[in-house]
Amino acid sequence: MSPETSAAAEHHHHPALAHHFDSLAEQNEAATLGMWVFLVTEVLFFGGALMAYSIYRSWYPGAFASASHHLDVTLGAVNTAVLIVSSLTMAMAVHAAQLGERGKLKAFLLITMVLGATFLVVKGFEYHEKYVEHHIPGLGLPFDYSAEPQFAATAQIFFSIYFVLTGLHALHMIVGLGIMTWMYIWAANGTIDKDYSSPIEISGLYWHFVDIVWIFLFPLLYLIGRHASGAH
Repeated sequence: MSPETSAAAEHHHHPALAHHFDSLAEQNEAATLGMWVFLVTEVLFFGGALMAYSIYRSWYPGAFASASHHLDVTLGAVNTAVLIVSSLTMAMAVHAAQLGERGKLKAFLLITMVLGATFLVVKGFEYHEKYVEHHIPGLGLPFDYSAEPQFAATAQIFFSIYFVLTGLHALHMIVGLGIMTWMYIWAANGTIDKDYSSPIEISGLYWHFVDIVWIFLFPLLYLIGRHASGAH
């Protein structure tokens, strides 16, 4: 058996190779395609919610501009920075996995998870602030918009969409943390190696998608229309 054939056979019989694939490369391509298809469905999912936001904003621009003033731009900007940095550390984790550097891979995955958890903690502070200010519509809770009573009814639409969009995003972040925990365990026990780095790459696609969704949500919810003269 030639060295090339021996190497091919060793690669073919990698422990992570499923029986219905001929090679790890083929398995990786199939898994990556599957993730991209899933992400397309996620784009459609968030796209519908964002379309609803856009329609209501066009109907009630004054109320939406007013309500956006009650969101904490500083906390939103902090969370934006946190997720941008987490995308960088996720990319570095992918690079470390491709090079077979287990120590760096574990470190970058851990940092990514800490940043994701930080995002959720900050978002929790924001939600608590809205609870204290009585800006959570529905659920039998009183809604207080006495500062600008002319927008009291339509402001509830803004905050309803705000909690739906940010709540769904936070749920995706929680799922992402679960995936990263799984990847960390695989990195620690040696399942992930130089030849089998595709799970990290595919998980990274999901993580970057969640980050990109927030990049859209932050300006739409926190920034657009805040300068409107009718907001006060």
